[in-house]
This record gives sequence, structure tokens and C-alpha cells, in this order.
Amino acid sequence: MIPRSLAASLLVTLLAALSTPRAHAEIRLPNLLTDHAVLQREAPIHLWGWATPGASLTIHFHAQTLTTTANDLGEWSAWLMPEHAGGPYSLDIDGGPQEGKKHITDLLVGDVWIASGQSNMEIPLDGFPHSATIKDADKEIATATNPNIRLLLVDRKSSDVPLDDISGTWSQCTPDTARKFSAVAYFFGREIASTEHVPIGLIDSTWGGTPVDSWVSLDTLGTEPQLLSAFTNRAQFADTQASMPAQIAAEKATDAAAAAAGKPLPRHPWHPNEVSWLPAGIYNGMIAPLDKESIKGFLWYQGESDSGPARASHYSVLFPALIQDWRMHFQQGNLPFLFVQISSFNSPGEDWGMIRDAQRRTLYIADTAMAVSLDVGNPNNVHPADKQTVAARLALAARAIVYGEHIAYASPLFRQATTQPGAMRVWFNNANGLNVHGGAAPQGFELAGDDHHFVPATAKIEDGSVVVSTPALPNPRFVRYAWSNVVDQSLYNAAGLPASTFTSEEVPTPAP
Repeated sequence: MIPRSLAASLLVTLLAALSTPRAHAEIRLPNLLTDHAVLQREAPIHLWGWATPGASLTIHFHAQTLTTTANDLGEWSAWLMPEHAGGPYSLDIDGGPQEGKKHITDLLVGDVWIASGQSNMEIPLDGFPHSATIKDADKEIATATNPNIRLLLVDRKSSDVPLDDISGTWSQCTPDTARKFSAVAYFFGREIASTEHVPIGLIDSTWGGTPVDSWVSLDTLGTEPQLLSAFTNRAQFADTQASMPAQIAAEKATDAAAAAAGKPLPRHPWHPNEVSWLPAGIYNGMIAPLDKESIKGFLWYQGESDSGPARASHYSVLFPALIQDWRMHFQQGNLPFLFVQISSFNSPGEDWGMIRDAQRRTLYIADTAMAVSLDVGNPNNVHPADKQTVAARLALAARAIVYGEHIAYASPLFRQATTQPGAMRVWFNNANGLNVHGGAAPQGFELAGDDHHFVPATAKIEDGSVVVSTPALPNPRFVRYAWSNVVDQSLYNAAGLPASTFTSEEVPTPAP
């Protein structure tokens, strides 16, 4: 029998509990849907989030009103009808007395672009401390106020499983917010906002020093046999990690000894981040949380971390797989995918020519375009300063293939090579007005025989093509251009766009 005093105490506790209002789950939206966000124009607008399971929500946006109900896990989703560019607008979500209300302000309707890749896309307007700067950075930062551009910087994160949210939030474009944002993405967005006269939302989801397979989902990596090289590369990388702490300690000791002796610090091999080199890891942490968003397209600048001999030959398979993988997950058809061909850099033992050629060959995929950057590289710095030119070439591609302007946007691209006595003639697409600045003869061409051993050759522009020859090969079979890591001179078309690296081989020959 319960003592009377204890029974009285339990009764008081029960009555207090019954009289206390029941706690409810606050309506929650992902950080893609915060104040200052841009929603994709002229496409179904996706809204989603979390609430109490079974909660009924009423959504108001601009002139639209609709209702939705949270499922058994508390997840809810709703689609607004497409809107024309405009704003600012507010978004209100009413869950009644139990759920409360959510109010989001300063929303614009325009075009949303996701910029991704490694450090050359990541480098912000104020550069990387002690290692790289952006051309005219101070002036560019000081003039970066643009209320028609909104910025969302995604924090670095790798995950074993796909995540459903990010930690960053949208902000207006000001000198303070732009200085830490991708320079390429900012310059691109500024150009498109100016030419298309619509609000632009830029999502910066980048991580320096990362390989392509870190950005591809397991849905793709685990189902395509030709992509298993990603796991082989990971295994080889993992095998080196046990001795890595000792190696780094030895390098620090060497640095300390050099500093104590007043000598220059020695150069050491670059050591990639173990977490960022996990296949699919960065996709899970930094792309999967974005795939419910309606967007205009993708910008991509990556490939330097895949230029080593163990990886370069796989890029021609992994990079196209990434494009198809992202399109599959975003479920918005052939979203435009505009990418930068990696530039010139003195990196002994690596094969930048093979990466550049693999990027060129990826143009067989519909609704893609490539900005060639060979002529704005820096042989002594992997992060060249001129990101304005790179972004301008991406913007040309967007204006042509996405926004329908009739403008020249494509570099000269290898079409075919034909043989003639003692020489080969190279034909290009987009070849109107082939020239070398200053009127010099074209440089960087090589010829090979049946053994695929390439030797330097002379070249001349003739009748809209390039004739390549060398006395060392009276019967050449293959020709290539700009294959070395560093390219000193470029071949241009009349639009001022440089020709792409290429080889006429069906399967490129790896560097010796």
C-alpha cells in the first residue's frame, strides 16, 4: 500500500504535468532556405524541412498559398509553382498553436549556381595567407557590394553517409562577405547578374587538395566497375598513413635545423588530408545536402590533385561519372555543367597534360562547356592570380549555352588530324582566325610514330589549320599539343580564346 504522503506527492506531480502546456517541435528549415536566399526562377521551387510528425503546415510565399503535412519522421516537403525573377519576398510557414510560425525575409527569385572543386575554385578574394593572391584583390573587395548577388559558403565536411543539411547560411554580397568567398564564383556571378539582369545566388562548396572521387557518391562509385580505381587509390593512400606522423615529425626537425642555421627551409612533399581523400566523403558532406534545391547549374574547377601517375589515367572515367552522378541526384535533367581546364604549373612527376586532355574529352556530355586557362597560369604557383579571366570565360559559356546569347564562347578544340607527306595537319572546331599573339610560330606541338614516343615538332598556321612536321619523323602517326605541365605560348582563335591541350591518340600515353 502506498503511503498517504507519497500518494499526495505523486498527485501533485501529475496535476502539474497536466497543467503544463505540451512542448512542440519548432518548424525547421534547412540552411539553404534562410534569410537572404535566392530561389531558382522559372522552375518548380522546392521547400522542405522538419516539424512534429503529422503536423499540418500552411505555406505563404508571394501570391502562393499551399498546405503540407509532416510524415512519421517529421519530414515535410512542398513545391511552389515557378516564379519570375524578382523580390525581395517573405516566406511564412504556419503550423498552428502546436508548431508555431516560421518567417523568412529578403528572399530573391533568380538563378542559383553551385561552384565546386578544389583550391583554385576555393581561393577567396583575399587569397590564401602567405601562398597566393588574387589580381587587384583590394579593389575587387572594396567594390563588392551588390544587393543583387547572394552568397552561401558551405563549411568543409566529409561524412560516411549523405547529410541532410549544412551549417552555413545565406548572406548579402558585401566586401565583408565576398572577401572570404570563391573569387571565381564571385566574378562569374557578377558578370551574369550584369548581363542577365536577374538576382544571382552563389553556393561555394569547395575544398582544396581534394581528388575527384571524393566528390562522387557511392551510388555511382559502387555500381560502375570501371570506377573501382577510386577504391584502389584510397587503399594506396591509406597504406602510407601509418608512417605519416613520423615523416611529418622528421620534416619539422629538418625545418628547425635549417632555420637555426639561417638557411632556407627545404621543400617537402605535399601531404593531403586523410579525411578529404575518402571516396564519396565530400559528396556526402557538401553536395548531398544541396540536392533538393532547384538550381540553374554547376561550376567546377578541379583536377590538380588527380595529376599524379597513380590517378591521372583514371580521370577520363571519374570526371564524366561525377557530372552524371550529380545530375542523377539533383533530378533536374541535364543541368548545365561548366568547368575550368586546369592551367600551367611546374609539377615534376605529374601529368597535367593527361588531366587537361581528359577534361577536353568530357565535352562529349551534353550541356557542358570548358574554359581553357593555359595562358593565365603561373608556372611557380599552383594558384594563378588571374581569376577574372577564368570567370569571364565561364560566363561566356553560360551566356551562350544557358542564356541563349549568340556569342563566341568556345576555345579551338581538336577535331581530327590528317596525314600528308612528312607532316600532319591538325583541324580544329572553333578555329576562325587561328593565331599566335605577336605573330610567332605556334609552339608546343609534338609528333610520334607507331611507338607513341613524342618528339618536339615545328608548326605553322595554314588555311585555318595547323601543319606540324619534324625531320626526325618522316611518317608521323600521332600529334599532340600543350602536353607539358607548363605551356609557355598559346594558340588562339579570333575570339581571343586559347586552344585546348589534346592528343590525337585514342588512348593517351601516360608520362614516362
